[in-house]
Amino acid sequence: MEQTSPAKASDTLANERTYLAYLRTSLSFIAFGFVIARFALFTREISLIAHLQLQQSGSSLFFGVSMAFFGVLVGLIGAWRYFVTDKALREAKNGALSIWLALSGAIVTALVGSIVAIELLRLR
Repeated sequence: MEQTSPAKASDTLANERTYLAYLRTSLSFIAFGFVIARFALFTREISLIAHLQLQQSGSSLFFGVSMAFFGVLVGLIGAWRYFVTDKALREAKNGALSIWLALSGAIVTALVGSIVAIELLRLR
């Protein structure tokens, strides 16, 4: 018969801190998406003031909304991870992060960075 030990307070609190980090990251993505979506408005206003002719591609709005939706997804993943880890702690098991989830997060982060870099270089 397998015995389970109660979850340690430090483990439970670490799980809660991790969940709060997911929420902060989620809110950051949402705010970043808002800024990106409004970047087109900013460049249009600056071009009027400076009497410049800048090409508007319309990608700012699409990418900004995508970032905001991704922020919502990060928040949902964080809540899911919190519950999975909490259950594992209560059962004295290991609730390790899936390699596919970790790899997906790294790929999305690399894509976001690449798109931002390309857009910034295009505006030069």
